[in-house]
Amino acid sequence: MNAARAWEILKDNGYKKTDKRELILGMFASTDKYLTARDLLSVLKKDFPGMSFDTIYRNLATFVELDILEETELNGERNFRMHCESDHHHHHFICRDCGNVKELSVCPMEMLGEKLPGYAVEAHKFEIYGKCPDCL
Repeated sequence: MNAARAWEILKDNGYKKTDKRELILGMFASTDKYLTARDLLSVLKKDFPGMSFDTIYRNLATFVELDILEETELNGERNFRMHCESDHHHHHFICRDCGNVKELSVCPMEMLGEKLPGYAVEAHKFEIYGKCPDCL
């Protein structure tokens, strides 16, 4: 997703354009990596010295709720990145060192679905964590 599409979604849902939201979305639009609230705060504090984690998490929660951002947990901390706009089902390999993300087109549910007879799987999430070739 790009920032322009994110602003369309925010506007369609009654959210106003603010400098803080613009900086937050700009940071996500400029990278494919996952970012933490701490990453955002370190940059935003320069322009907004009174910026708090509450403000950042409130905006992040809104962006996740509207499917602008996707969320995962790495090393016990919530991490966020722009929502994929891929037109096919996929999962991700996430490098724990640099945060690079590689798309995986293989889905384990193809194998697991048959192991759950009588169950209705409504959703799933699958991520692989490790080190990318550059970080090895």
